[in-house]
Amino acid sequence: MLVTSYLFLVTDINILPHLSVNLGIPDERGRRALCWKLLLNYLPLTRASWSETLARKRELYRQFIEEMIVMPGATQIDGRRVDVTFADHPLNSNPDSQWQTFFKDNEVLLQIDKDVRRLCPDISFFQQATDFPCQQVVHSRGVKRLHKRVQHTVLKSANVERKGLGVTKIALSVKKAPEDYAPMPEGMEAHWEVVERILFLYAKLNPGQGYVQGMNEIIGPIYYTFACDLDLDWREHAEADCFFCFTNLMGEIRDFFIKSLDEAECGINGMMSKLGEQLKSTDRPVWSQLQQQELCPQYYSFRWLTLLLSQEFPLPDVLRIWDSLFADECRFDFLIYICCSMIILLRKELLSGDFPANVKLLQVSE
Repeated sequence: MLVTSYLFLVTDINILPHLSVNLGIPDERGRRALCWKLLLNYLPLTRASWSETLARKRELYRQFIEEMIVMPGATQIDGRRVDVTFADHPLNSNPDSQWQTFFKDNEVLLQIDKDVRRLCPDISFFQQATDFPCQQVVHSRGVKRLHKRVQHTVLKSANVERKGLGVTKIALSVKKAPEDYAPMPEGMEAHWEVVERILFLYAKLNPGQGYVQGMNEIIGPIYYTFACDLDLDWREHAEADCFFCFTNLMGEIRDFFIKSLDEAECGINGMMSKLGEQLKSTDRPVWSQLQQQELCPQYYSFRWLTLLLSQEFPLPDVLRIWDSLFADECRFDFLIYICCSMIILLRKELLSGDFPANVKLLQVSE
């Protein structure tokens, strides 16, 4: 197939998008992972530049882990963790205090941890151990393991019972995560722990946006694709490669996740309006029916657009859709066309249904 030969001699980037849009990208031999790295502008167009780019980016990611996942009040001297809390401490109210930053980061981390533990529940992949745990983390004696920070942040609840005079029984209650989502032992990591770290670093490096629920659904298919690469060298660096590809993709769709831009043309409401206009020009009877019922795109398409349809189809179908989505130069116009097609496929039912039936139909369209 042309895709195969193209991967070994990249001379014209226009060939790959054309093939990806029309044919999709084969799963075999890591071709999809490699194509996505090209289409998401992580790898340069010329193969000769790949080694230098990958080495530089992966070293940069290693530095992010080293510098941004830290425990305040301690420093490293000759490889030993030494307490330096005399200069800063957990009760320090100074906004510049490392402890203040640490506590604010943990608020974000709590949400990330909750979201990544339920990532792609239909498959067991994210609960399995990665073959290449991050050595900086798993051998840090727990200092850099983010799930441990969450465990320390959540307060234990207690039931207080009084029996007789002056006798109080306190029963501690700790809600444990399901066993499938339990952290791996020292020296090992589950895939969801890797995704948690990527999202945390992204939030730290993008404070103006931070982490927003739903980003976990965007990163999931990318990480899955890279971490399943049959090439061991590519798979070993799936975490760093995923971080930069996810960052590049978010650079294109970040406006969907910024509330202050909701009403802007580039914001999510602008996208939903475009979907309505596309439906109007493509199938006016269906559009008129939904208009008469006051069933606007906001009722059903918010998730479609913000999460790039990742929740509407099984994962293999999402990967195929994203092949075309990433390859199309006007990829968000292409997203509108797919969403419009999803509505038109329900044409017969929508034209005969009332408001409650149509809302349910569109909200459960997969």
